[in-house]
Amino acid sequence: MHPSPPLRVPVGHDARRWSTFHARRTLVVAARTITSTARVLESLPALLRDDTRVSVVFAYDPTSAFNDGVLELLHDSGCRVMPWRQLSEIDPDLIVSASENIDVPDGDCPVLVLPHGIGFQKFVPDSRARRSRLSGVVPDALLEAGRAWLAVSHPDQEAQLLASHPKTAGRTLLVGDPCFDELVVSARHRDAYRAALGVGAGQRLVMVSSTWGRTSLIGREPGLPARLLAALPYDEYRVGAIVHPNVWSAHGSWQVRAAQATALDAGLLLMPPVHSWRPALVAADVVIGDHGSVTLYRAALDKPVLLAAFGSDAVPGTAGADLARLAPRLDPAGDLRRQIEDAVHAHAPQRYAEVAGRAFSDSGQALARLRTALYQLLRLPEPPSRPPAPLTLLPPDPPSAPVTSWLVTTAVRADAGQPVVAVHRFPAAVQEDWAEGSGPYVHLACTDEERDPGLAESASVVVRARPAATAAAARGWIQDALARLPGSGLAATGVQGSDAGALIGLRDGRVVEVAASYSALDAGVAAAAVYGCLRAGHPLDDTLVTLRVGGPGDADAVLRLRAHAPPD
Repeated sequence: MHPSPPLRVPVGHDARRWSTFHARRTLVVAARTITSTARVLESLPALLRDDTRVSVVFAYDPTSAFNDGVLELLHDSGCRVMPWRQLSEIDPDLIVSASENIDVPDGDCPVLVLPHGIGFQKFVPDSRARRSRLSGVVPDALLEAGRAWLAVSHPDQEAQLLASHPKTAGRTLLVGDPCFDELVVSARHRDAYRAALGVGAGQRLVMVSSTWGRTSLIGREPGLPARLLAALPYDEYRVGAIVHPNVWSAHGSWQVRAAQATALDAGLLLMPPVHSWRPALVAADVVIGDHGSVTLYRAALDKPVLLAAFGSDAVPGTAGADLARLAPRLDPAGDLRRQIEDAVHAHAPQRYAEVAGRAFSDSGQALARLRTALYQLLRLPEPPSRPPAPLTLLPPDPPSAPVTSWLVTTAVRADAGQPVVAVHRFPAAVQEDWAEGSGPYVHLACTDEERDPGLAESASVVVRARPAATAAAARGWIQDALARLPGSGLAATGVQGSDAGALIGLRDGRVVEVAASYSALDAGVAAAAVYGCLRAGHPLDDTLVTLRVGGPGDADAVLRLRAHAPPD
C-alpha cells in the first residue's frame, strides 16, 4: 500500500493560495481508534459552531491495534485527513485527541486529551511495553513538557491521577462528560428510540453491553445473546447488544456478525459501533453488562443493571468498582427471564446515586466548559453565541433483519366456556430441541421469507411476511402457499385496510377470519390462536377467544369462517 500523500489544504505549505476561509488558528484532531475518533466527532461540531477562525484537520495515526475503520469514519464524516507523518511538518495551534496513547512531534502547542469513556476505570495493555497501564493517562513526556491537559468529569478523577501519576498535578481540566449530558437530556425521547428499534408497547428491551478484551462479557459469554433470545418470548421482549468498537476494529464486522450469527437470525439488535449505542442505551429497560463505560453510563442514569462479567482489569476505588459492589449479578446458567424480571422490579430509585455522584459532577455543563477550555488553549476569544448545550440524540436506524421462523407454544383453557389461548413465540434459530406435542401445543411457524428450506418445509404454519392487498389476493396466496408447502397445515396473512386482523387458511379448504380488539394483530399470532383452538377441539366459527400474548397484553379475538373453498 502506498503511503498517503501530504494534505495541501488547509495545512500544506502553500495552503493560503487555495483556502477560502480566513482561518487564524489550526486545530489538529489526532485520530487513532474508532472509539476516540467518534468521541471527538460527537463533541467538536458544537464547540466550533459557525466559527471559520479555526481550521480543523484530522491526523490519522495508524499505530493502534484498533485503527481499522478510522479512515472510513473520517471520510464518511466529511473530514479533511492528513497522514500522521505530516504533523511534524506543520505548526498546529492545538492538538485534540480522545486517545491518550499518541506520540506527538516535539513542539510547544498544547494537547487537549478528552476521555473516550468514563474517567480512569480500566487497566489496558501498554503498546510501548509488555505491561498494563492506566487507561486515559498520556505519556510522561507530554506532562513533563507542560503541553498536556486532561479533561475529567469529576474531582475524584483529579485526585486519582494525582495519587497514581503525580506528574498530572495542575494538568487537569474539570469539564464534565458531554456524552452523559446527552444521555440525560435524551431520556424524554425514549419512546421514539424504542419505536425506531421496533420495540412495541408492553415489550421489554434487554440490552447486552460489553467492553473489549478477554475479561469482557462478550469475551467470557459470547453465547449469552442467543441464550437470552431462546429464553425470552419474542412478543414480550427484544434483545440488543452494544459491543465495544475495539472488538469490531480488532476482529472485523464479519467476525463479529459471524460470532453472533444465530442470535442475529433470532432478531438480535446488534448496534453499530458508532453513535447508535447511545439512543439504544436510553431505550433499554434493563442492561446486562460488565466493567465497561456503557454499563456505568446506564447505572448513572438510575436504571436497572445486571452484571454478567466484571474483569480484574477494572480499577479499584473508582465509580466502576462501586457499581461492582452495588449491582446484582446475572447467572448466565440460571433462569434468565426470572433474573431480568427480578432486576426490573427490585430496582429502587437512587440505587446507583453513589455511582453517578462519583463519576460525574455539574451535569449539563460539559460542552460549555469544554468550549471555554478549547478557546483558551487556542488563544482566541469565545464566539459571541450562547454556550452550547447538550442536544437530544437522533433515533437509531433499525439494526436487525426480521425474524422469519418461530417455535410457537399455545396453551388453551376454558374460562366460563370461552377459550383462553396463551401464545408464546421463540425464534426458531435459538431453539435446539423441540417436537410438536400436546398441552401446551408446540409447532413451527415460518414466514414466506424464510431462507432455510429445511425450516420452511417443516413448518406447520406458514405466514405471509407482508399483508395482502385485498381479501381476494389473500385467499389466492393461501391456496398457493399450501400447494407449495405440503407439510404446512395452515397459511396465514394479514389484509391491508381490512377490519379482519388476518385470514388463516386450512388445508381442508376452510378460511378463518380473525378480528382482534387491537388493530395491530400479528398474522402469526392469529394463526397460533387458530392452531390452538383446532388442536383443542374448539369451534372455529363465531368463537370469541381471549388472546394472551404477553407484550401487547390480552385481547379479545373473534374467529369466523369465511365461505368454504375446496382444496386443490
